[in-house]
Amino acid sequence: MASGIIAIAAALVLCVTASFTALAQGKTASHAMDAIARQPEAAGDIRGSLILSLALMEALTIYGMLVAFMLVGKI
Repeated sequence: MASGIIAIAAALVLCVTASFTALAQGKTASHAMDAIARQPEAAGDIRGSLILSLALMEALTIYGMLVAFMLVGKI
């Protein structure tokens, strides 16, 4: 019984982190492209900030995957 709950928790962690990260990255990229369209001269600064924020979001997803792997290791 407990191993089934742990497996469901691991799957839920992966689904939630991947889903919300994908939504956040899409929204961030959309707003960055909107900002570049409004101010093309600031494209370099906006692109740098975009890449940094996308990398931090992806790191959160990797942490979620790490938690899922740790949960699966308890089965």
